Amino acid sequence: MNQNADPTTSSGELYRKFQPRTTSRIREEIEWSITYSYNARDLRNPRLLLIGDSICNGYQGEVRNLLADRMNVTFWASSKCVTDPDYFRELEFILDGFPYSVILFNNGLHSLSTDRGEWEQAFRAALRLIRQKHPGAELVIVNSTPTSDSNRTDQVRELNAIAARIAETEKLRQLDLFEAMDPLDRKTFWRDAFHFADEAIRRQAELVAETALAAVPETTVALRQQGTETGPDGPLN
Repeated sequence: MNQNADPTTSSGELYRKFQPRTTSRIREEIEWSITYSYNARDLRNPRLLLIGDSICNGYQGEVRNLLADRMNVTFWASSKCVTDPDYFRELEFILDGFPYSVILFNNGLHSLSTDRGEWEQAFRAALRLIRQKHPGAELVIVNSTPTSDSNRTDQVRELNAIAARIAETEKLRQLDLFEAMDPLDRKTFWRDAFHFADEAIRRQAELVAETALAAVPETTVALRQQGTETGPDGPLN
């Protein structure tokens, strides 16, 4: 358990101080979460935490490959909008898993129709929770990627503008995946309305890896990625 938690709040319940008390958002028909921690036994080398949605889930494997001898990777991808109070319970669970050197935070593509005021308030609260749990980590806001649909992309721009304003007031760095992807041809580089072809995913992963490496020192001991027969690429028998 992370030792930076508020001692006045019982272990695993700090999130209650940050989660929205009310929200007008209606949950999706299917809500999901995916998390992997690579090299989970290695607590000596720097660890990157990626927080996002299916876009994050798309590039996390390539990020791990790019950082294979430099940094360990944990990722949490979820459909939950940051205005969902349960988002904060899951977020605290992930934050308590390891000491993180760098945290890249994104929430937005599942929030396109969310009330903008509620989203901004919850987004700011999530950043405060992250900072309280990991005050020494480099925290970076990751902009949401554009879609293949112009109307949805305009909604993404609205949320990214709010995120940019938050980054400025909170003095946080941003990784602008939107500007990196937006000039690309929609028919070539998108698989559907939201998700990307392999070439675009590789470019996203390169930008993520570059951002992470710029924020951490060299590894402290020899780092070699370990795999197991139980996954995520091995059999689950």
